[in-house]
Amino acid sequence: MECKQEKNLEHCNCSYEPCSRKGVCCDCLAYHLRIRELPACVFPNDIEATYDRSFERFARLVSEGRI
Repeated sequence: MECKQEKNLEHCNCSYEPCSRKGVCCDCLAYHLRIRELPACVFPNDIEATYDRSFERFARLVSEGRI
């Protein structure tokens, strides 16, 4: 399967500039799941900017109705 990195970057809200996985969703997801996190794209921009991408933070946002 061909990676659509350029197309993916149109929707990537990751604010971590030196990230080598930007736009390579399969690598991004694998990395974050390995460390019990979700990728930036599932968080609102204000939360993504805190770099707290934990499962627990995501669950709190869901329970608050923010996601």
